[in-house]
Parts: sequence; structure tokens; C-alpha cells
Amino acid sequence: MTLLLLLPIIIFLLHNLIYKPLTSPLSSLPGPLYTKFTSLVLKYHELRANRTRWIHALHVRYGPVVRIAPNEVSFASREGVKEIYCSGGSGFDKSGWYDLFKIYGRRTMFTFLKKDDHAKRKRILADRYANSNVMRQAPLSGIIERADRVVKRCAESLDGSLDLYICLHSYAYDCVTHHLFHPYGTDSLRNKQDEEIMREITFDDSLQNRQLSYYSPTLHKAISKILYICGIKPRETPLADKFILDTAAKTDAAPFTLLDRLHSVRLGNSNGDGEHGGKDSKIAQIDQLDIAAELLDHMVAGIDTTGDALCFLMWELSQPRSRQIQTKLREELLSHPSSDINFDKLPYLDAVVMEGLRCFPAIPMSLPRIVPRGGKTIDGYFLPEGTTASCQAYSMHRIDMEAWGPDPDAFRPERWFEEKGDAARKKLFFAFANGARGCIGKHLALAEMKILLREVYSKFTTVPDKTMTEEDMEMEDQLISTRPAGLKCLLKFEPIGGQ
Repeated sequence: MTLLLLLPIIIFLLHNLIYKPLTSPLSSLPGPLYTKFTSLVLKYHELRANRTRWIHALHVRYGPVVRIAPNEVSFASREGVKEIYCSGGSGFDKSGWYDLFKIYGRRTMFTFLKKDDHAKRKRILADRYANSNVMRQAPLSGIIERADRVVKRCAESLDGSLDLYICLHSYAYDCVTHHLFHPYGTDSLRNKQDEEIMREITFDDSLQNRQLSYYSPTLHKAISKILYICGIKPRETPLADKFILDTAAKTDAAPFTLLDRLHSVRLGNSNGDGEHGGKDSKIAQIDQLDIAAELLDHMVAGIDTTGDALCFLMWELSQPRSRQIQTKLREELLSHPSSDINFDKLPYLDAVVMEGLRCFPAIPMSLPRIVPRGGKTIDGYFLPEGTTASCQAYSMHRIDMEAWGPDPDAFRPERWFEEKGDAARKKLFFAFANGARGCIGKHLALAEMKILLREVYSKFTTVPDKTMTEEDMEMEDQLISTRPAGLKCLLKFEPIGGQ
């Protein structure tokens, strides 16, 4: 009798835990056997801040297509990028995982799940990040001014070392707030109160708490107090919140800023230059809290991405193995003084930045999307609707030997001048993602990186501080970005020719 009562339960468990995984359309995909049955291994690596490297190890073993969980597949191929992120212009819709990035309970351009909603918001914001706007005198002079402040900090550190992790995140913070809010941007390179806001964002350690809140909201709610006592805290940024809420209320920001654009939309103007009309009211309705949420989202993204990318790149340039690269970069910079040529017209500087973003992408992790109704065939494998599919820049920049050659882990800017594999490299480059939902701040980030490198390496040679170790600069995953495990990057600066 007992067996008869238990039989339906046994059949249910066998069907769902064994039969369904083994007969799923995904069962034929390459990957470890356990990924057919459980996502616990993936979650373990996420909580250990090791998702990116774990997935990459699977790609190295199994190839450009790998199953990483019962309903999740990772791609590291041109076909994967084209279908997931570019089909129909914007690719597949985002997964609910992006709810973790909602701000003040509002969705921003980054967190809209449906591509149509994203397109409406992007239509409002895109012109402020267009290269034509970034390269205007007012926004560009703000970046140059802040790069000069970094150079001053370098000069002041000659008797010791400088923590580039702090300095570069301050630089990125000051640059992005200039672009967002001028004249209400920050000056964290010189002002300690502004630096505290940057530290609050940059040193955030809420990864485990936020992951748990996504995967098990009920459990998270039940043990939230215990988690807090154990140091597993939620994201807390009261200083940044106050700064954003206060600044977002300003209505007289410079015409090139995002704040000006958002207020013009809220007031019903058709553009950010003060011309009135009803066009934007048809694009999207936004209120003051939407403005604050969008601005905080852009500010945080602008700090972590540029700050971390520059930090990893300058660390690599400072290594003995990269001494010749640093020398070659300096020769190009000194042969073309900043007053003689635009920073965007220096080929070796461009190659150094591209190689830096290839080896150390600011967002190396997966960008998950949901396979639409009817399913899709990608790279020869059929994925049923509802499957989570993604690519990660870390693997996109290493797996394909045709594009990257036999030394994908080496930092070698010269590869960007090679004709062989050039087309493949362009299609696989994923540092700013791809498609209509790719990074809107690409041109601003590149300008900040190139100007900073030009100003520093035309005046100094950099070498690592003796107290630094390779372990300090190991990549540590955050929710979507990465940072040095040691949360520091100490470099010594040696002036060129007694400058």
C-alpha cells in the first residue's frame, strides 16, 4: 500500500529529474554530464566570483558551444553573437536576471527586458553618446582636464607609488559625471567627499547577497538579517543616492549633458537644445525618479567599466614582458604631440587600447538572453524557446584561433595590424557587446582611455610596485563586471627625460 502511494511521486521525480533532462533538445549539446541535471555548479561558481573563468574552461574543453546548466547555453562564436544579439537588429529579449539592476524600483535603458522598450529609451539618450557629441570641445575638454589631474597625481607620487585602482576609478567617475551633469560633475581626484562616493560604489561587496535574492527570494528574505550579521550585505550606496537625487533635480545643466536631454524630454521638448515640440512625448514618458534612476545607472557603469579596464591595461603595460610595448607606445606619443594630432588618429595607441579591451574587457561575463517563441537554431544546435543563451567577451576574445592566432592569452597589440584574421577579429570583438543593445557609452569610454594613456605615457614610464603580486591583479567577477582581487594596483612612475 505504501509503495502504491509513493509510486506517483517516484514517477514524477524520475520524469522530471532524469527523463526530461535526457530527452531535452539540449541533451545533445557539448558540456559536462551534470549540466543536464543541475544548475547548482553554475550557481556555486557565481557565488565564488568565478563564473567567467569556469565557463571559459568549459569552452576550452568542449568548444565554442557549451551547455552550462539544464536550460542555459554559452556560445563563443560569430554565429552565436549574430543570432543572439543582432538578429532583428536587437537580438533576443533579456532575461529576468537583469531585474537585479533595477534602480529605485524603475527600469532603465539597461534593464528593459523587451527590445522595443529598450529602443524607445535609447532613442532619447543615444545622441548624447554619439561620437559627434563626445568629440565636441566642451565634453572633450572636461576629459582632458581630468587626465591632467591624474598626471599631477602621478608626479606627486615620484618618491613612492600610486594606487591606480583608486586614481583611475576617480578619473572615470569625474569624467562620466562631467558628461552627465556638467557643471555639477564631481572632482574626486581632488575632493575627499567626492572620493567617498566613488569608494562607496567601487568597493561594493554585495555579489553574494544579490545573487541569493535573485535565485531564492523567499530564502533571502527569511535569512536577510543573518546574512547582514555575517557580512553578506545588500548593495548600500546612500552617498551616491543623495548625490544623484539632488543633482537630477537640476534643470540648468550644459546642453551636451544627459541630464539636459532627460529634462528636455520630461518637459516635452523634441531635443536637448531647447526647441519645443511633441515628438519626445511619443517616444516615452519619464518622470523625475526615472531621470534619477537612469543617471545613477549610467554613472555606476561609467565608473566601473572604464576604471577597471584602464587599471588592468596599465598593470599589463607596466610588466617587464610588456616593456617593449610601452616603449613603442611612448615613441608614437612623443612623435605626435597632443597639439599636433587628434588622440583618435594614433594607430599604435588604438591597437594598445583594443588589445587591452580584448584581454581585459570591462564586462567579461555572460550577457544572458531568452530564446524567443518557436526556438532557434544557433551554430547547428536547436534551442527551444525559453532557453537562456549568452556569449561572454572573455571567451569570445580567446577561443577562435583564426582570429586570435596561437597566443590568445598574450598581450600583443601588433595582432591588430595583421591582415590574416582581421575580418574575424572585428566580428568576434565583444568588449562593448554587439547589436542595437550594445554599450551606448563606447565612444566616451574610448576617449577617456586614449586621452589618459596619451597624457600619462608621454610623460612617464610605469613599473609595478615591489609589494604587488600577480594574485592582487587576478580577475574577480562581480555581478556583470570584474575587478582586481586585491582591490589595489600600485605602480611607480618614472618621469621621461627629467620632466
